[in-house]
Amino acid sequence: MYAIIETGGKQYRVEEGSKVVVEKLAAQAGSEITLDKVLMIGGAQCKIGAPYVANAAVTAEVVEHGRGAKVMVFKRWRRNDSRKLRGHRQDHTTIRVKSING
Repeated sequence: MYAIIETGGKQYRVEEGSKVVVEKLAAQAGSEITLDKVLMIGGAQCKIGAPYVANAAVTAEVVEHGRGAKVMVFKRWRRNDSRKLRGHRQDHTTIRVKSING
């Protein structure tokens, strides 16, 4: 059985026991969270929400918080001898899916 969930403005396909890296969540490492924005539950019987499946939830455990790889943003303006260099690292959270209820 699998589910498609929405968190952080993105959609993820998850199964029980899988680890997923999502946008940063406001939860402590080791705590348990419930994700209730379930778009679809697949398997033997498929349930599709409009937009979300009613009474469906995915229970997950927060494994760790981290930061992604550095992305360099470089801007240069021609004929002005001007340039700007910025770096960015996105925060993320790793979760492990415990159960899919629906």
